[in-house]
Amino acid sequence: MLASVFSVSAEAQDSGNLAGDANTVEEVVVTGSRIARKDLNSVGPMTIIGAPEIEATGVTSLEVLLQRLPSSAGFGGNQTSAYWVSNGWGTPQINLRGMGINRTLVLLNGRRIVAGGTGANTSVDLSMIPVSIIEQIEVLKDGASAIYGADAVAGVVNIITKKNFEGVEAAVKAGAAFEGDGEELQLDLTWGVTNERGSLMANISYQDADEVYMPDRVDCPRSEVNGQLVCFGSSSTTGGRALLPDGTRINFNQDPNGSGDDFAIYDPLIHNFDFNQSFNAVNPLERLSFSAFGNHALTDRLGIFGEVMYTNRQTDQPASPTTIRNIFFDASHPTNPTGEDVFLENRRIAESGDRQFFQETDTWRVVAGLDGEFSDTWHWDVSYNWGRNTGIDGSTNIVNLLRLNETLDTSICGTGGIPCADILGLGDVTQDVMDYILFTMIGTGGNEQTSISANVSGELFDVPAGPVLLAVGYENRNDKGWRNPDSLVVIGAANTNAADPISGTVKSDEFYVEASVPILVDAPLARNLALDLAFRFSDYETFGSDDNFKLGLNWQIIDDLKVRANLSTAFRVPNVNELFGGVAEGNLTTTDPCSGWSDLDPGNVVYQNCQADGVPVGYMQLGNTILTTVGGNTALEPESADTFTFGIVYEPSFLEGLALTLDYYDIEIEDAITQIPGSTKLDVCYNTPNLAHEFCTPAHFTRSSLSGDVNFLSAQPVNSGLETIKGVDFGLTYNFDLMDLPAAFDFKTTLLNEYEITPFSGAEPIVLDGHIGGGNGGFSRFRSYMSLNVGAERWGGTYSIQVIGEGDDFNADPPAIGAEIDSVVYHYLQATYEFSDSMRLAIGIDNLFDEDAPYVASWTDANTDTMTYDLTGRRGYARLTYRWQ
Repeated sequence: MLASVFSVSAEAQDSGNLAGDANTVEEVVVTGSRIARKDLNSVGPMTIIGAPEIEATGVTSLEVLLQRLPSSAGFGGNQTSAYWVSNGWGTPQINLRGMGINRTLVLLNGRRIVAGGTGANTSVDLSMIPVSIIEQIEVLKDGASAIYGADAVAGVVNIITKKNFEGVEAAVKAGAAFEGDGEELQLDLTWGVTNERGSLMANISYQDADEVYMPDRVDCPRSEVNGQLVCFGSSSTTGGRALLPDGTRINFNQDPNGSGDDFAIYDPLIHNFDFNQSFNAVNPLERLSFSAFGNHALTDRLGIFGEVMYTNRQTDQPASPTTIRNIFFDASHPTNPTGEDVFLENRRIAESGDRQFFQETDTWRVVAGLDGEFSDTWHWDVSYNWGRNTGIDGSTNIVNLLRLNETLDTSICGTGGIPCADILGLGDVTQDVMDYILFTMIGTGGNEQTSISANVSGELFDVPAGPVLLAVGYENRNDKGWRNPDSLVVIGAANTNAADPISGTVKSDEFYVEASVPILVDAPLARNLALDLAFRFSDYETFGSDDNFKLGLNWQIIDDLKVRANLSTAFRVPNVNELFGGVAEGNLTTTDPCSGWSDLDPGNVVYQNCQADGVPVGYMQLGNTILTTVGGNTALEPESADTFTFGIVYEPSFLEGLALTLDYYDIEIEDAITQIPGSTKLDVCYNTPNLAHEFCTPAHFTRSSLSGDVNFLSAQPVNSGLETIKGVDFGLTYNFDLMDLPAAFDFKTTLLNEYEITPFSGAEPIVLDGHIGGGNGGFSRFRSYMSLNVGAERWGGTYSIQVIGEGDDFNADPPAIGAEIDSVVYHYLQATYEFSDSMRLAIGIDNLFDEDAPYVASWTDANTDTMTYDLTGRRGYARLTYRWQ
């Protein structure tokens, strides 16, 4: 087994884990190219993870495997542990380079997958693909829009399913944390048949993973006070925090057995709410999936193929009791014990218990196609790819604000079935009031993708160095998304963020051409020199056309040494939510820089700009809000990226089995889609000399020519950002004998030298590299993963180490506790034994030394960065596999 995992040449990838023989003459298509080649030379920096390596990790969730890669970073880098999961409500994701989940293209057998989630989402739900059906995963860490189109900016993850599977295989895996929680059960049943005309494989997979409660890992939320970490809580209290006319802040009774008329001076150390008791450290997941893959040769030169997948996923997350805010009680209100007017700032309805958020999604994917040969050197395929995801999500114990107001209105409560409510003090909210004001919020939505593609590839003609290879193709794709929030959410009657329905479709027609041109072969210092070229033209119904190119060089200098370089462009199209998100207006707190401008010094740039803009002398803003437009923006254009990679592959002939790779990457994204607050736009505009900033145009705000008031202000997403990312990937594989036993060592590391985001022209860059926390995830400059595999005839063992380098907190500076985060090292151990050719047992331990997550000053949950570090702790598992052939 072990030799098949690690025997491949490093020319193919930097991890050395592709099952197969590097000397095979069968033509293969590697990720990043549509050309079938008679070698495994990668067109760019790539990590390939074979089925044996996947088994050696013991993971049952694809995202866990991918998130261990050193090239994974940022938000979404450890979403299994995260409380909120962005863009999909419980959807596991992958974020290559930390550049955003919507800039990583995920493919299944080289074709796109419909987005997952519960409506108008942008990322693939990785949980829909059982690891038991995966033959290998190819992770191309390079822009590939010239080959695949939109979204392949940071790279491509191509998941390739098993083929030529013969027999029946049943597997059961059970595991749990050593703390006694986080139980997990995985059941897989795979059947396959293969003959000389084709193959068929079907799989049924079930996964049930229990939660890990936050209080079982973290005693309380902590913050630094006087050099010590102390417990604290949310200022949304269970008794209710309120403001008196003289500015005194009070808190109403929080003793369940106390008097409802009691109140005291608000003290955060006494009254704040410990929300830690309400959350999960790891959320539960239940998944049932069915999949089938088949191909059949109708003739010697014509075949059919098809894929069918269905996945049902159910997830849920508890959350602290719901909060109501900003309610005025006059002194005469019968429930007001203060004897004076009081403004209730917030009050948790703790009597109802925790909220329970929930999601359920159903995802279908069907592929049908024909493939064949025009000749021995020319191949073609056409396919239809349809995917549809539908979901429902919601939460219990949400407050209907319309009904709440009715229960507080003494003129109508107590009549017509409307109970009277007393919300000032814990325990005062009665069951009949809760039954009246609380409801279960339910939203629905989905995503649908259809595509028709045709590809032709072959040998165009011969040149002295060999055949010129060519691939051409066409793809028509429609991506549709929709989201229907609860009706009370739409009208703003729920104590949660208002949301509008979303619906839209992005349509495109695309053509591409790719060529591989051999330049030299068997020449001095040029064992093989080839030029790779690609061009793709994309025509979008929404915003016109775009084109992308790729220029690659593969230079095998000598047998031991190869150099590869790629220069390419890539793009990301705005998604349905960014384009068609419900446009609405709201009065947002905003200060107009021109308010009182005529009182400033005439030399002040704000004075000069407001005067030049025609704002009347003596103008003063009325109030502290401005009507602001939010939601989608149909005027958005695609993001564009320029990518350069340069790599060296070294396989010394004097040390058989050793392979080294070193790849430099440099990525720049222009016109990045960002959302700039309206107040920032006004401030930047009027502080820029001569109003010479893009935010000073009517697309961003306008003023009344009579009053000078801002009568239009947009906080919609715009193409204003610039991002630069630079770094180095290093890989080492070594196959050797250890005490006469076959062994293999694999080491991968990523060094992040620079990652800066400039949200708009003239803004200070946001430095991500070397920083962790603040809701951004982890961008440590050093991340690595290494493994040692040792095997014999019947037994084997794998020891792996994951290193997350040190970093600085995004928002804190020394000497603050948690401002500097040390490196964290996780250890993984697995042992296997084959009782026979049919039965195999694997036993493993993850986080072997029970490494705790470090304290991060600007933590997201659990006093750490939940998108970077493990919260479960040491956990064990066993997997038994039996195969009938």
